[in-house]
Amino acid sequence: MCPGTGRARLSNRRAEEIFEENTPLLANPLASPDDIKDLDGWTLHRLRPSALTHDAEDGTSTPMLLARSRHASVRSLERYARPGVESVARRVAERDPAARRRT
Repeated sequence: MCPGTGRARLSNRRAEEIFEENTPLLANPLASPDDIKDLDGWTLHRLRPSALTHDAEDGTSTPMLLARSRHASVRSLERYARPGVESVARRVAERDPAARRRT
């Protein structure tokens, strides 16, 4: 129970079930809605790379990404945090001293 609201909290297991039940067509974009009962949806674990990638693109430090993901090595973190080319280019441009002088 939530002490602030008095409402029951959603367990991680139930959240996983709800998420998986409601994402089969997203996880299988070429499938027909008629096949929905035979399809698997996404898991909450599927969101993990997205969250870590967004954090990396926003400039979160590697030690903070490691702590948040609970990975012990940068190599294992690389599988999850994959910033896009545009994000990397923007970040480099922001830190370019010559570009800062031109503005």
